[in-house]
Amino acid sequence: MASTENETETVCRVCGFDGEVFWEGGWPNEAAICPCCGNEPDVGDASVMGLRNYRGYWVGHGAPWDSPSAERKHKRQDWDLLKQMENIPPQWR
Repeated sequence: MASTENETETVCRVCGFDGEVFWEGGWPNEAAICPCCGNEPDVGDASVMGLRNYRGYWVGHGAPWDSPSAERKHKRQDWDLLKQMENIPPQWR
């Protein structure tokens, strides 16, 4: 696995949403909550097994957006969950 020490992660490790700073320099951005799946960095995504469990739970419940306002703001008409999940870096799949 590549070092994340100097990296900024803007893609949610759980759902692939891109647009927030979730991790920076190997540390979670505690102010960020994914508007799509509701994951908080270092809560559901600190390990591959943890994020797979979170992802499975979220998808198993219909992949609901975290809140109606987040959905209206970020979800496009042509939104495709599988296409979005392609954004997830390989080491977090």
